[in-house]
Amino acid sequence: MTLDDRKLNILKAIINDYIDSAEPIGSRTIARKHELGLSSATIRNEMADLEEMGYLEQPHTSAGRVPSDKGYRIYVDKLIQLPQLDIKDIQAVTKALDVKINELGQLIRQASTIMSKVTKYTSVAVTPEKDQSTLKAVQVVPIENGNALIVVVTNTGLVKNTMIKINEKITPDAVIRVSHIVNEKLSGLTVEEINLPLIRDLEILIGMSKEIVFPILNGIADCIGQIDKSEVYLDGANNIFKYPEFRDIDKAKEFLDVLEEKDVMHKLLRSASLKDSELTIQIGRENDIPEINTCTLLTTTYSVGGKIIGSIGVIGPTRMEYSRVIASMNFIKKRMNEEIYKLLGEELNGS
Repeated sequence: MTLDDRKLNILKAIINDYIDSAEPIGSRTIARKHELGLSSATIRNEMADLEEMGYLEQPHTSAGRVPSDKGYRIYVDKLIQLPQLDIKDIQAVTKALDVKINELGQLIRQASTIMSKVTKYTSVAVTPEKDQSTLKAVQVVPIENGNALIVVVTNTGLVKNTMIKINEKITPDAVIRVSHIVNEKLSGLTVEEINLPLIRDLEILIGMSKEIVFPILNGIADCIGQIDKSEVYLDGANNIFKYPEFRDIDKAKEFLDVLEEKDVMHKLLRSASLKDSELTIQIGRENDIPEINTCTLLTTTYSVGGKIIGSIGVIGPTRMEYSRVIASMNFIKKRMNEEIYKLLGEELNGS
């Protein structure tokens, strides 16, 4: 049995109608709504073949059919037509990302928020891993009353800072000199390259008493420790309650519990970012986590200087408006990478 054009056209019509209605689709509905030039009886026979081939399923004793994971897969791979993004969505994305953002984490959070609003599903995003970050600058800024501010900036725009107590006898000029030495020795190193032996070498190089050097080096170590793990941003979790698939409270709770497991979501997006693909779509049981086997996860990556450093995604029911979501994600990714270039242009030009 072959999947010819007639079967593909019927399958496409069924999936489009089911996405719109969330109700099993019968042959009469297809014959009435779509100009396929086929009788209801012919469509019914073709639907039976599609079910036998695994592209459709018959829920309970309903006369209608619903798409299977296999049906959705061929739909997104071969049958989907991407629309022009609605002008209101374009304006919303542009407005959300065209704001004064000084740090990559802020941009990712903003992109995740607008992704959820535009797609009407749940969005999730991860910031860069520490092994993908190098130190761009380290500054020690003297503050009055025996205080100093440690500021660490990475190549990905991440900014971490901490206040420290220093000996009140140390002059601002001495603090600035220490700052210059530390910046010169640490800039350009990856976070993982900055270890205890290197810190001890800095102590010797600075050539000041331990009571002066230790608070500064400990403050730098504290900032670097804050970079240790990437963050997971989640938006629109409650959007699932808009869809009939999640009217079952237990099913909805399972889904929400998985979203709360930030390590799990991080692993999902991290694995997607390692795939050589503009857009990764995992449908139903293609997902490794049983609790989201009735969901689709779409992920795309963002990059710095052509290097993939993280990913952002959308998760929702398998009965998802794939064409609108894909078009939205493609546009948001494009705008996101443009904003990353503006934010980190100096680094990108130097890479």
